[in-house]
Amino acid sequence: MQPDLIFGMATAGVLLGVVEGIKPGPLLTMVVRETLSGGLRAGLWTAAAPVFSDGPLIVLSFVASAWIATNGSVLLAITVAGALFLAKMGVDCFRMEAPDLERPAEGLPTKSFARGITTNLLNPNVYIFWFLIGGPLMAATVEEEILAPVTYAASFLLTIILTKASIAYIIHRASNGISPTTYKRLLAGCGVVMLGFSAYYTYSASLLLT
Repeated sequence: MQPDLIFGMATAGVLLGVVEGIKPGPLLTMVVRETLSGGLRAGLWTAAAPVFSDGPLIVLSFVASAWIATNGSVLLAITVAGALFLAKMGVDCFRMEAPDLERPAEGLPTKSFARGITTNLLNPNVYIFWFLIGGPLMAATVEEEILAPVTYAASFLLTIILTKASIAYIIHRASNGISPTTYKRLLAGCGVVMLGFSAYYTYSASLLLT
């Protein structure tokens, strides 16, 4: 066993998890959106999405990073699907009413969790991260210490989930004094951001075609 290598990989996972957790992106926007529209539980369920979206990608990236990274058609399909999904979520933000804070929305957390997973699975940046950074990094250390990539992946997932959950909690606490009008404006802001990401994904798809 090599404790130094294990600790180093765990530290790298934590640092990257914090960065990815606070970095503006579709999933973070979705966390804010679900927290505003469905309360803290909905936001926390959305924040937990990387467990089921990144988890399988970690395994795949470990064994197939070279193939995916060079297969443009796979990234093109993911990018186009992501653009369409984010466009729909963005438009929905303009139609949503402010939630009744006295009555929790029934069944919403499960739907929020599904939307969070879908958002992450259709984000090409997640695939790029794991297949170009995470996968090769884990593959480079597995021969020296088999626990090193495991601790890296576990620490990354735990940190990114806790970071986004903390943001959901902050948004929820701040929302207690927000008026319905302000709620709708904030949701509209989320909609604009999501439409912006959708446009960026569309542009990225066009680059993959050239």
